[in-house]
Amino acid sequence: MALFNPTRDQVRQFFFDTWAKFQAKQTLTDLEVIALQVIHMHPEYHAVLDAPERFMEQAYFPEMGETNPFLHMSLHMSVLEQVAINQPIGIAAAYQALKLKHGNESDAQHDLMDCLAETIWQAQRDTTAPNAEAYVACMQAKTN
Repeated sequence: MALFNPTRDQVRQFFFDTWAKFQAKQTLTDLEVIALQVIHMHPEYHAVLDAPERFMEQAYFPEMGETNPFLHMSLHMSVLEQVAINQPIGIAAAYQALKLKHGNESDAQHDLMDCLAETIWQAQRDTTAPNAEAYVACMQAKTN
């Protein structure tokens, strides 16, 4: 998988391969271990991961209420990486506060993912770099 700018198919293949390796009881890389934790949080995606031939090319339409499971799992992984390195500064503390607020990791991650997705959407809409200050402000608002 291209490390910093994977294609849609590379991202999808990574999740398919991680799931297949887990089911075959093969050794996982550190990144695959993180992906597997995310996959286990979402059993509703297991059927998708069991059928790469069907879902590799599947289109998802948010305007029709469809969630792209690969994007969703990728956002989880992005948030977990940001928390691990505390970048942007304060995300690790926000994550801990959200875990306490919700009583679980999944809802805490989903709150941070909402902020990340909004920040990315705004940057794409405005054709600008992501606004780190707005991202941090969103995280802080979620902790209240």
